[in-house]
Amino acid sequence: MELRSQGATVHQFEGGEPFMTTPEPIKQAMKSALDENKTRYAPSSGIPELRKVIAEKLRTKNRIPAQDSDVIVLNGGMQGLFGAFQSTVNPGDEVLLFSPYWTPIKDLVAHCQAKFVLVPTDEAREFGFEQTLSRYSTERTKVIYYNTPQNPSGVVFTRDEARSVAQFAQDRDLVVIADEAYEDLIYDGEHFSIASLDGMYERTITSFTLSKSYSMTGWRLGYAVAPEPWITGLKKTTLYSSNGVSTPTQWAGLAAMQLDDSILESNVAEYRRRRDVLWAGLNELGLTCEKPAGAFYAFPDVTRINGDSREAAEILLNRAKVSAVPGIVFGTHGEGHLRFSFSTPMETIEAGLDSLRRNL
Repeated sequence: MELRSQGATVHQFEGGEPFMTTPEPIKQAMKSALDENKTRYAPSSGIPELRKVIAEKLRTKNRIPAQDSDVIVLNGGMQGLFGAFQSTVNPGDEVLLFSPYWTPIKDLVAHCQAKFVLVPTDEAREFGFEQTLSRYSTERTKVIYYNTPQNPSGVVFTRDEARSVAQFAQDRDLVVIADEAYEDLIYDGEHFSIASLDGMYERTITSFTLSKSYSMTGWRLGYAVAPEPWITGLKKTTLYSSNGVSTPTQWAGLAAMQLDDSILESNVAEYRRRRDVLWAGLNELGLTCEKPAGAFYAFPDVTRINGDSREAAEILLNRAKVSAVPGIVFGTHGEGHLRFSFSTPMETIEAGLDSLRRNL
């Protein structure tokens, strides 16, 4: 902010939201809802029309055996995650998080007066998920937080990896909180919902958001799916906090869920193009990282610049006017890395890489 206030051009890679605008049919649906006076209280779990469409999407696309009554419409994915942890975690419990992880999760766990335990994703992929989870689990373990595609690394868990996590959860009688915010942003492999596996629906709460798929970050609209008893917990946390989601916003959400898949496919193509340019450029500079399979972040190793990721971020900002997020904010396993978002104009990516080449 200080550099920009001084008139400097800063190449910004720190963002975490889509670069494109909300599709017009969604905005038109919101306007129509207002014109038609669809502005009264809605059921706190969501309007029936939207819940029905969501349940159908879950059954056909995610292979999750959801009924309308298992769906709740929420104020973004965060409300779903908050309700999920509040509904499953008690003081003194432990929650396993694959690490590096999305920063707010540790605070959601702490708000339950519980303890988060970091499970290195790299270790799990190298030595096996069940073996690694066993190493970090105790008799106090209650929940596994399962995020795919992952923020910040772009890792997409495979079907076999999901099966391994599911087997561990069933063997230990654990609950899984699945965060699938980036489900539609897949470039390599496939998105696979862990709740679709046999024996997992009854022990999984899955949280979704329309923010990333439909460029609706500011609309604050998401949903979660779970059977009893978990859905009652989600309903209570929603009822006694926001008492539901803005009614016109839900009609806009219905329009989003009914959009042609070609819109999502076009967005993914644009993200893939940006990913490939950023990934190639960072590796050319010696800031090595695996090609992200999903989400819209690259997470390169920057230890050749400085082993302290906060220092590395400062160096990039001061020398090259490039801003990125220090990896340490995503947990100890993120240290030595920076998170670069490629959800930004191609001109920003090209100019930022050029500045890095000239100034590092």
